[in-house]
Amino acid sequence: MKPSSYKTYDDLPLFLNAEQVAAVLGIAPSSAYELMHQPDFPTLRIGKRIVVPKEKFIQWVERNTKKGECQ
Repeated sequence: MKPSSYKTYDDLPLFLNAEQVAAVLGIAPSSAYELMHQPDFPTLRIGKRIVVPKEKFIQWVERNTKKGECQ
């Protein structure tokens, strides 16, 4: 896996696909697909495509980390 080109939340696109989620979180794309199918993960379906709204992704990260910081 190559290093993420995203350095801040501002660098993220408005909607993230599984490969972008994987790059941001530093996980494998297959793990990102699994995560995106979890009931509490914020996704938006557009036909067969699943994307993650940037703002909802940021909220999810902050909600799932200790006080918004890495654990």
